Amino acid sequence: MTPRAKTIQIFLPAGDPRGIRIAEITTRIVQVIEVPRSLLADFLAMPESTQVALYFLVGETEDGSEDTVYVGQTGDLRSRLAAHNKEKDFWERALVLISRTNSLTQTHALFLEWYCIQAIRAAKRFRDENATSGSRPFTPAPLEADCLEIYETGQALVSTLGFPMFDAVAGAVSGPAREEVFYCKRRGADGRGLFTPEGFVVLAGSRGPREITPSMANTSDGRMRDPLFESGVLKVDGDEVVFTRDHLFKTPSGAAYVLIGASANGWIEWKSKSGQTLDALKRQKVSA
Repeated sequence: MTPRAKTIQIFLPAGDPRGIRIAEITTRIVQVIEVPRSLLADFLAMPESTQVALYFLVGETEDGSEDTVYVGQTGDLRSRLAAHNKEKDFWERALVLISRTNSLTQTHALFLEWYCIQAIRAAKRFRDENATSGSRPFTPAPLEADCLEIYETGQALVSTLGFPMFDAVAGAVSGPAREEVFYCKRRGADGRGLFTPEGFVVLAGSRGPREITPSMANTSDGRMRDPLFESGVLKVDGDEVVFTRDHLFKTPSGAAYVLIGASANGWIEWKSKSGQTLDALKRQKVSA
């Protein structure tokens, strides 16, 4: 389904774009408040911190190779976030989902917590720090319908704030563009990928040579595979490496480096089924 146009408003209570930010779709009652950890005390002094809430603590792994998130819900947000501030090291920002009309109940929050963990794990973009997702809580059908609408709004707001934890890496491409697959065959590789608004996605099942070229050894490009092996994105299969799931790279060249294990210009290496380069179809088209 093609996404519908939306108007999203972001309010800066202190006027600082790096500080607390409150996002909402102007026609809906859900808000997501982004709180830097250093400003947690300021948020806890705000009236919004007294509500029943769903929250996400977001950060990165120590080496910066993977985004992480912890999902929680509470009717006592001030105590819960204060406790997490003392006990959990990994997070840098909290995203707090509340209702502007204070109509979110514990039943809503329990279902949303469970549902969001499932969605994050399905998207495989962030690693969740929840030990378990628990079992699906009993939720009357009318409340479940409310929850799904709240989730849809929250998903849009969280992504707009820069945390697309619910969105599969290839999910930004839809319609005819989703079928515009690019291929990379150099050094015996068999790679497939998509050019998306966020970068270049190498699709699951893509294969490349296990060995990197001598010129790549002991370079930053040569080490780009290491965190992908550690996170399970890449695995060794005989003389090849295989992508176990879709993975987003910032640039087409980064995607090509990792796939073929050699220096590469991704704009030239990735080609359409008819043999046209990514450069010809995307960059030169814009220039023309």
